[in-house]
Amino acid sequence: MNNNKMERLNGEIRDRTKVMRGLKRKDTPILKGYQIFHNYIRGHEGLEGKTPAEVCGINIQGSNKWVTLIRNAKHGHMF
Repeated sequence: MNNNKMERLNGEIRDRTKVMRGLKRKDTPILKGYQIFHNYIRGHEGLEGKTPAEVCGINIQGSNKWVTLIRNAKHGHMF
């Protein structure tokens, strides 16, 4: 069993909390936003520059993936 992907995400969150002086609440939207960034927007070296979503066959269209995700969420669409 290999948990490298989870360890990578945990490391990124740890790095982010240092800059932000820690997270004060467990239900902060920052964690959910970072999870979305990690899975749908940021390419990963270990995945040949693809996002985990792209590896799974989920492609976000448009020049600004954040805007596309927000617009689709607003209209109740997944992608």
